[in-house]
Amino acid sequence: MYFVGLDLAWGERKPTGVAVVDDDGRLVYVGVAQDDASIRAAIGPYVEDDCLVAFDAPLVVTNPTGQRPSEAALNRDFAKFEAGAHPTNTGKPEFAGTPRAARIASSLDLDIDPNSSSSRRAIEVYPHPATVALFRLGRTLKYKSKPGRSVAQLRSELLRLLDLIETLAQATPPLRVTDNEGWIALRHSVETAERKSDLRRAEDPVDAVLCAYVALFATRRPGDVTVYGDAETGATITPTLPPDLVPAPQEPTPGAVRDAITEYAARRPALVGATERYLHLVTTLLDDAGINYLNVTARTKSVASFAEKADRSVDGRRLYTDPLSELTDQIGLRVITFLRDDVTTVANLLAEEMQLLDDRDMGQETAREGRWGYASRHLVVAVEGEQQPASIQVRTVLQHAWAEFEHDIRYKGSIPEEDAPDLDRRFTLAAGLLELADREFSAIRERLKSSPPAARSEQSDDPRIGTPVLATYLGNRFPDAGWSRTEHYAWISGLLLELGIDSLDELDELLAGLDTDAVNEKMDYRYPAGAVRRLDDALLARYGDRYVGLTGNAHRVAQLQARLEKLSAAS
Repeated sequence: MYFVGLDLAWGERKPTGVAVVDDDGRLVYVGVAQDDASIRAAIGPYVEDDCLVAFDAPLVVTNPTGQRPSEAALNRDFAKFEAGAHPTNTGKPEFAGTPRAARIASSLDLDIDPNSSSSRRAIEVYPHPATVALFRLGRTLKYKSKPGRSVAQLRSELLRLLDLIETLAQATPPLRVTDNEGWIALRHSVETAERKSDLRRAEDPVDAVLCAYVALFATRRPGDVTVYGDAETGATITPTLPPDLVPAPQEPTPGAVRDAITEYAARRPALVGATERYLHLVTTLLDDAGINYLNVTARTKSVASFAEKADRSVDGRRLYTDPLSELTDQIGLRVITFLRDDVTTVANLLAEEMQLLDDRDMGQETAREGRWGYASRHLVVAVEGEQQPASIQVRTVLQHAWAEFEHDIRYKGSIPEEDAPDLDRRFTLAAGLLELADREFSAIRERLKSSPPAARSEQSDDPRIGTPVLATYLGNRFPDAGWSRTEHYAWISGLLLELGIDSLDELDELLAGLDTDAVNEKMDYRYPAGAVRRLDDALLARYGDRYVGLTGNAHRVAQLQARLEKLSAAS
């Protein structure tokens, strides 16, 4: 079955947006058409069998003046969100006879009764109230060209809508658009638009995608849509307005939030580049320090996410008066570690190497309240040369699993009110169990660090000291150091081989003649350097320029020379 969306122009001289979604919620076509024949040609392959075609245009108009009953009913719910419908009546030339949507539906042999159970139907939808209900908007997005709206404002609002539509990939039912070439081209056209006419060409197919999704939504979740009106006088179908959704309050400075969103949309391309630089810097710092971690990820806040947060209010009062400066997570990074001790190590490293603007330990804040729950270290940092600070979350794998699942359930799911207390209790219990698991993982590491190193397997053809053997040895040799990433042990074992060291006995003899504690003091770390970094420093102190010149160090000569100067200066 296919779900077709038509953002239908009321006359054939203006373009009509066309979109088609398949039974799996995947966008298979998006484009524009002009006259009735080109519309039928575009959707023809998709309406031969079972289908639901959603028109953003009236199918039935019988009233000679004023508005239809469906429009009056819809406006009672949505007008306060600035999503009311315009009046249609037979007094207007375009509706004096059979409406265009009804003519097209008839030519395709589609049933237009909103209560029909036919497998081939057509319905009337309206994107504005649909966006309010689907995305919980306090007011409609202002992406339609009207006097007083600049190109920058229109572009930012349309980008916000594109972002929101892409979030429907996680909705029920899901809508998947990002791998469709037409959608990719559509987004690019909006991002690069310089004129209002460029944006007008894009808004029709975007609205058509919304129409197609409403058709899919109405089919999959019939209990969550509202039918305004009836078959005789005209009916509009839209996702039901959430009962707890309230209109956005007035802005203290009219237009301030919208201006901030517009400015953010203009800044965002530059922020994407800054995000990549922050990601590279943080990853390099962690690797250079020899700290063990699972992964580092980064994202630039989407226009939709920025807009939603900038527009937040509590009890009718806005949370932000200057969103561009108050929202510090426009650039966001996340470091996932294996153990709790490594969270502290990472935080201390970043505080030493970057300018620390804020540091909150959410786990400690939760614990001080005498409960278990969300645990993560939140840093806000800045670096020289970047205009925008970055927000960095540091948490363990288990803390991350709890946070992601809890967020999905609470903020993306639907929890019946009667189930909320039990789910709260279960989330709290899970948080407590995961904290115990984190502690046990730390205890396991400490136990392994104190274990004697195993002998190298006789069957190995690799002349390097084995990773498990070296890891255990370094854990004993540097008991205050954290574990390093697995691949880093193999890498430094290769450096040892370049130096002619291929056994623990040779390495032990080398380190026995070196005061590694003194080397560590000279480096003056604010964080516990990883085991590989401790050995790296020791080898640098012992071999100097020879170590810098090893083939395996070719990618970091400048960093090693700087560290060697630090060691020499402290002598």
